[in-house]
This record gives sequence, structure tokens and C-alpha cells, in this order.
Amino acid sequence: MSHVVVLGAGLGGTIMAYELRDALGKAHRVSVVNNGSSYSFVPSNPWVAVGWRSREAIEVDLTKVFGRRGIELYPQGAKRVHPAEKRIDLNDGSTLSYDYLVIATGPDLAFDEIEGFGPAANTQSVCHVDHALQAKTAFDELVKNPGPVIIGAVQGASCFGPAYEFAFILDKALRDAKVRDKVPMTFVTSEPYIGHLGLDGVGDTKGLLESELRQHHIKWITNARVDKVEPATLHVSEIAEDGSVQRVHELPHRFMMMLPAFRGVEAVRGIEGLTNPRGFIVVDAHQRNPAFPQVFGIGVCVAIPPVGKTPVPVGVPKTGFMIESMVTATARNIARLVDGKEPDAQGTWNAVCLADFGDSGIAFVAQPQIPPRNVNWSASGKWVHTAKVGFEKYFLHKIRSGKSEPFYEKLALQVLGIDKLKDVKIDLEKDKAPA
Repeated sequence: MSHVVVLGAGLGGTIMAYELRDALGKAHRVSVVNNGSSYSFVPSNPWVAVGWRSREAIEVDLTKVFGRRGIELYPQGAKRVHPAEKRIDLNDGSTLSYDYLVIATGPDLAFDEIEGFGPAANTQSVCHVDHALQAKTAFDELVKNPGPVIIGAVQGASCFGPAYEFAFILDKALRDAKVRDKVPMTFVTSEPYIGHLGLDGVGDTKGLLESELRQHHIKWITNARVDKVEPATLHVSEIAEDGSVQRVHELPHRFMMMLPAFRGVEAVRGIEGLTNPRGFIVVDAHQRNPAFPQVFGIGVCVAIPPVGKTPVPVGVPKTGFMIESMVTATARNIARLVDGKEPDAQGTWNAVCLADFGDSGIAFVAQPQIPPRNVNWSASGKWVHTAKVGFEKYFLHKIRSGKSEPFYEKLALQVLGIDKLKDVKIDLEKDKAPA
């Protein structure tokens, strides 16, 4: 009997556990180590921050569904991974051994890298539901006492979509509250141009997003490096192509939400061979770590190089569908290892994204996510908002039911021509059991 441990129960980790249970059957153990026993649907956090969702509406208690699926849950969380010894130190002092480990922790939020930055200092966040609830309190105060707003993403950030989403969602919420006319808004981003998204754009995201910002009376600053944040002032430098400071801005703010840079979590950071200098998990084409072949990585915690050089550092986002393709490949590859065969599956890393703007939105498909691409498409309209709401309900149903991919999801993806796995080439040598 093999024991496979999944570290993290976010979007990737929870679905990973479901797919492993399906792939391995009851003869093998599947365990999940997580900080707490709840799954939270992070894409809904911008809605939480303006009061459109409650915590209860976007969280799922994993205890019962994991129990039904025969998945063990360790809610005390991980303190340190020891890949050479194939064990994990848990936060309560106990240890957990494994045969295979899938690291799906998500990121550590690097607020401390900028003076005065983060929900414990002078800005808001929508990265965690607790942050979003704190932002809701600040939003209520903004409605009572309107003033300047700054939204965006700092240097080193890799997840730009939620920043754009929150800018437009906040605009809609302020219009609903009849105070938008008293709230000047500025979008400040490390991207070299609006709509870059860490992907060098997808379709005409530059034109679409610039147009949306103009129509919603939101000014913007690109190539922005945040120097420090004071309680009422943002200090930001605009960087030229040659790396010099082109101009300096001191922007007043009464409400500010900027997405941080990410790094690997403490449980894995600094382990030679496992992570890069930033603490992200190094993986090969099969999601497998070269130094520790019993370890796999999926999701935001995986190391992916930027798509190109930019005046201000920007990272590459890991979108939901891209993560699910990593999950499907990893489940197949671990099942093959358990059967004495070599991994043969690679995720497509296709991106399918719905960015909600409160009453409209932008959708894009990038196949693959990293250019050059076979498909490079984007569109906008009110249908995107409806689709995002539908996706939220569907994905939470998927988590509650314990199913990784119901048949109707497979059918829909086939109709759209979107695959999670690259064509698996059968290698007869790999199919042979090791001597």
C-alpha cells in the first residue's frame, strides 16, 4: 500500500485529493495536510470585500466530504517538509510519513517586502477571506467618508486579474452606494502596459482593459514600483525602459488594495533542490521535482519563469484551469509510479479565465498559457458576469460533492476543444516495470 500526501487544500490541493482517490482506488492511502479543515473559494473574495458574499457562502467544511471519499485530513498544518526522509513535521509536534508528496500549498504573501504594505499595515487585500472581510469594513468606512482609492498590484506580483476585477467591482459597489462621484480612482500596476497580466497580454486584453478603465473613469500608472505606503499616501516610482526612475508619484488614498508578490511557504522555503531562491517548487514536465522524485508540485507554489524582461519585475499567473491540468497530469503520473511505471502525462497549461467587473467582464482563452500560443482570444460583455457567478456555484458544488470532474464538465471542455492533458505518447520502455 502506498501513502500519498497532498500538502494544502486550496483549489489545487482539494481537487488533487479527489483525483488521486479516483486514480489509486481504496487500496492506497490519500491524506491531506492543511491549516484548518475548510476550503475557501478565493475567486469570490473581491465580492466578499464589498458585501456581495459572506464567508459562509464561499467556504466548505472538508471534514465530511473527505470522510465520504476515504481521504484523511490533518488540519494542524505543516511546519517543515523533509523530502530526503519522506516525512512532514506538523504544527502540533507530530510527524507524517509518505511515499509520494504533492505540494499544493499556494503562496506565502510577501507584504513585508514593502514598508507599510498589507492588511496588518496601511492597505487592504483580497488574497484571503479574512483579508476580504477586513476590506469590507474599510469599504463601509469609505462609503461613509468618500475619498481617493488606489487599486493594483506591486512589483513581483503575478496575479493581476483579481486587481482588475476588484477595481471594477469596487466601482460598481460605489455607484450602487451613490458615492462614486466623490471617489477618484487610480490603478497602479507593475505591468509594462495595461492588460499585460504577466502573460504579455492575451488577445486584445490591452485594448479591452484600457477601454474599460476609461469608461469607468479610472486613471492608471504602469511600470510602477511601490516604495512605501503611509496611512494616507502611496509613494511610487514609475520606472523607464532602461531601469531608471522616470517620475515619482505621491498619491493620496483613503482606501487602497494592491496585490502582493508571492513566495514559497515557510514549510518548504530554502530546501536545496526542492525550491528556487524565491521558495517555489521546481518541477519537470511531469510536475515532478528532479532532486526528490517522490515529490510533485502543482498550482501557485510551482516555479515558472517570467515570459520576458520588463522594467519592473512581474510574475506569471497560475490560473484555475491551468492548475487543474497540473492536477490531472500529477494524478496519472503518481498512479503510474505506484504501478511500477514511469510518468508520461503533461498538463496542457491552457488558461481559461473569467474576470468579473460587477455587471460585465472580460473572458480570455490562452492555449497554452505561456506564449507562443495556438489560441489567443479575449472578449468582453455582460455574459461574463453571469458566467462567473455560474462557475462559482458549480465549483463549490464540485468541492462539496467530492468530484473532480463530472461528466458534463468533460463534455463541455471537449466541445470547446480545451484539454487538460497533452496527448500522452505511449512509451513501451516506460511501461516496463523496473527490474
